[in-house]
Amino acid sequence: MSATTVKATGLTCNHCAMSVTEELEEIENVTNVEVAVVKDGESTVTITHDGNLTNDSIEAAITEVGFTLVK
Repeated sequence: MSATTVKATGLTCNHCAMSVTEELEEIENVTNVEVAVVKDGESTVTITHDGNLTNDSIEAAITEVGFTLVK
């Protein structure tokens, strides 16, 4: 099992975190998602997964729910 941590902007509340979590959990091999919201800043998203997880799939999921992956 591996963990990948990324930063995202635009999250302001627990509802935002739940949206990101639900979208990321739909990706194959993702087993857990933890989001630490930083209002008006860069929120930390930690994704636990088995196997490979691409940055493209992470970015697509985060963008799908209206937020921006920090590169």
